[in-house]
Amino acid sequence: MEKENATLLTEFVLTGLTYEPEWRIPLFLAFLVIYLITIVGNLGLIVLIWNDPQLHIPMYLFLGSLAFVDAWISSSVTPKMLINFLVKSKMISLSECMIQFFSFAFGGTTECFLLATMAYDRYVAICKPLLYPVIMTNRLCVQLLALSFVGGFLHVLIHEVLMLRLTFCNSNMIHHFFCDIIPLFMLSCTDPSINFLMVFILSGSIQVFTIVIVLNSYTFALFTILKQKSAKGIRKAFSTCGAHLLSVSLYFGPLLFMYVHPVSSEANDQDMMDSLFYTVIIPVLNPIIYSLRNKQVKDALTKVLKRNV
Repeated sequence: MEKENATLLTEFVLTGLTYEPEWRIPLFLAFLVIYLITIVGNLGLIVLIWNDPQLHIPMYLFLGSLAFVDAWISSSVTPKMLINFLVKSKMISLSECMIQFFSFAFGGTTECFLLATMAYDRYVAICKPLLYPVIMTNRLCVQLLALSFVGGFLHVLIHEVLMLRLTFCNSNMIHHFFCDIIPLFMLSCTDPSINFLMVFILSGSIQVFTIVIVLNSYTFALFTILKQKSAKGIRKAFSTCGAHLLSVSLYFGPLLFMYVHPVSSEANDQDMMDSLFYTVIIPVLNPIIYSLRNKQVKDALTKVLKRNV
């Protein structure tokens, strides 16, 4: 009888961000502006790379893919959050919840792999410049991109399949602004220990694996840079790598805290702030970090503006 009642709970309430009622409209407008900038910035970067033949090289192929994933992550979370600022009923069905988590987590995992791929690309460009065209062929670039997206898909698929074993009866209140997997586990009346363990193992392994690739790539790149006697060459290399390292640091910090640290009910508000950072803030920052510090992207943008304005 208990199990039968548990299966009846198929709708949840997203409590959303903690704020005073008078902040509802200002927060809606603020996040709407951030979302519009995110979409315009990332899709604009993709169009710019697509239309400029000089940007048809591996570095910008990966950058365009990262921009696509950032727009995807933001679109998975922000529209529902904006709607909930304006409506009284914040209900979401279990199927919608699982779709939203799948969409967000697919983008998040894929971004981890893409950041590692971009680090490897910079390592080859700096440490083996003469062999770069031989190593980073179009075929290898396509394979790395395919592995990033397939890896993201398979990782989330495992969690989605494991979630099918859960039933929900403890409460229908999800203390979050989107359907993340950990708050959903907290509502399960089926023991979610296996689910927690798989999140810790798989998410932790992916993050450690990609971070190790990033650290190794930039460690070797740093030694190569410091061996150069040209101050101009050092500045150029640091400028290129600095943007990537900044983006990696901002992205992996909250993500590691969210999915690798021990779960605690007292950490809900902190977890929500971390989630807000890498689902809303990072996607709007990445085009700025990568584009405004990149001379080729700025030159391509200048040409487009001169041609159309």
